[in-house]
Order: sequence, then structure tokens, then C-alpha cells
Amino acid sequence: MYGSLVLKADYEKNIPLKFENRVLGEEKQKEEKIQYQSKNPQNLIFQNLSPLNGKNFSNLNVWCKEDYADMKIWAGSSVVIDVDSGIILHYENGRKQTQIASLTKIMTAVLVVENIQNLEESVTITDVALNIDGTTVGCPTSVFCNSNRMFAGEKITVRNLLKAMLLDSANDAATALAIHIAKTPENFVKMMNEKAKSLGLKDTNFCTPSGLEIDGKESQCYSSSYDIARIAVYSLQYDLIWDIMRIEEEQIYSVDGRYMHQLKNTDMLLREMPSCLGGKTGFTPLAGKSLLTVAVDPSGKHKIVSVILNDENRWEDMKKMVEWTFDNYEWR
Repeated sequence: MYGSLVLKADYEKNIPLKFENRVLGEEKQKEEKIQYQSKNPQNLIFQNLSPLNGKNFSNLNVWCKEDYADMKIWAGSSVVIDVDSGIILHYENGRKQTQIASLTKIMTAVLVVENIQNLEESVTITDVALNIDGTTVGCPTSVFCNSNRMFAGEKITVRNLLKAMLLDSANDAATALAIHIAKTPENFVKMMNEKAKSLGLKDTNFCTPSGLEIDGKESQCYSSSYDIARIAVYSLQYDLIWDIMRIEEEQIYSVDGRYMHQLKNTDMLLREMPSCLGGKTGFTPLAGKSLLTVAVDPSGKHKIVSVILNDENRWEDMKKMVEWTFDNYEWR
């Protein structure tokens, strides 16, 4: 993990003040953050810890305000990243490797749009996809079903499966898409990890297209709040993904029109936070409750990606984190 801090005066001289060219540990970075905040909180900027391959970031353009105040939330880890510059605005255990549950589906969605040109292609639902645990089409929670489940042999378009995966967080939809693209979920997971490597992600190893952990191999299924935030930044180039993320409710149909499935977005912040442009929820007993949110500042010009992992108070903490970011930083 390479880190550096840039003071405003040195940045204007184009002479960045950097720590030694070495790997910084979590504790070391926290110490340096505290040290510089206490001296020059209004001038503190975190650069991206490592560049996102394939993403061209603009010049540094985000600054702490004069009345900058730090923030603490009680999550397992959390980060906030400025989309345009890649600057890290908040960082707490950002590279802690942990299970991320259904936040995984953002990477699955990326591979779908990059590998399927015609989103009206029909996907045949298989028993393998249907025999998946957790949330499914028609059953958005393990104890509540509001619509028909999909049926073996049913044909449904790629577009509608994307909606089911991203709105209902449906594990069967994610698995069906993976099988359609790569023949087996295992082959698709190889594609996911190859994509993660190509993006320069250091703390990610996917196990399933849905984010479910594999029994007995849970420790091999992980990412980090920093890595999944960077995947989200990368995904923002695909308007389709985030147009879907903003849908609150929708009905989708099988290709022949025989079956209807009711979808409802699991992201409560769409209805509660005006700045929210969409996001993804995640939960497994091992991963805890997680949330990823893309939000826009009051000017409507600047987007941030915020990630909270393993937080029982994820909704209120995400609101707090987004509000804190826009209250304490300014774009120039």
C-alpha cells in the first residue's frame, strides 16, 4: 500500500511532500493522518493508495475546508473516494481483507456489460442457478417472498436479470448470468479475479458471482472497502449499471410473458437521501451488514463513492459519512 500526503503549498509548487517510497501499514498511516490533521487539517489530502488501472484520473482538486473536523463511525472498515480524482477523503482499515457479501455483484455487473453486447439476449434458467442459497428473484429476504420465483427452463433477458441482481440482490440471477457467460460459476469467478488483477486490486479474491461464501473456504472469499470502492469507480463508466441502481421498484417478465417477477430495490437511501445516485447492499452472517453508495455534492458536479463494511448501523452511518464528506471538503 503506497500512500502519500500532499500539502497545499507544496502542491502549488508542484513539489509533493511524500513519505518514503515504501509500503505503509494501517497503523503507520493512521499515525501520519493524525499528525498532519493536527498541524494542517485544512490542507490534508489523501492520494489514491495505488492507481486504478484503466482509469484516467484528473489532477488533484479536492481540499479540506478551514473548519475541517474528523469523523468516526463504528464499522469494520470504511472509505470515501472522490470519483474524478481518485483522492481518498476518508479511510479507516480500508485494506482490511474481509468478506463483502453482495457488494460482489458490482463486479459481476461489470463483467456482464463488458461481455454481452445485446442485453436482450435470452438466458435459460438452470437448476444450478435456482438451487442457490440466500436472496432470490421473488424472495428478497430469507423470510419474505413478494413474487414468483424463477422456474427451471424459464427464459429471461440479460437486462432483466441485471435488474434482479442489482435491485433484489438476487443470487440466482447473478449465478444465471455467470453460467450464461462462462458455462459454469467457477469459470466466471476466474474471469472476476482476472479482472480484479487487471485493475490493480491487491486485496480481492472472489469465490462466487453472488458474494456468497463457499462452505469451508470462507477465508478465501474476500475483498476490502478500498478495493470494492475502486471497482465501483470503474463501473461508473457504464451508465446502464447505475441507471438500474436508481430504480426503486419494477416488474420484469420472462421472454414469453408468462411469468412476472416483482423487484424492489434493497437500498433504502434512494428514498431517504437526495444526494444518493444508487448503491448496493450486502449481508451474510460472516460479512455482516455492508453498504456501498454513490452520492453527488450539492453542486451536482462531483461524485463520491462511499463504502461501509460490517456495520450494524449502516444506514445512519452512511448518511453521516456522506454528509461529513460534503461538509468538510471543497472542490476547486
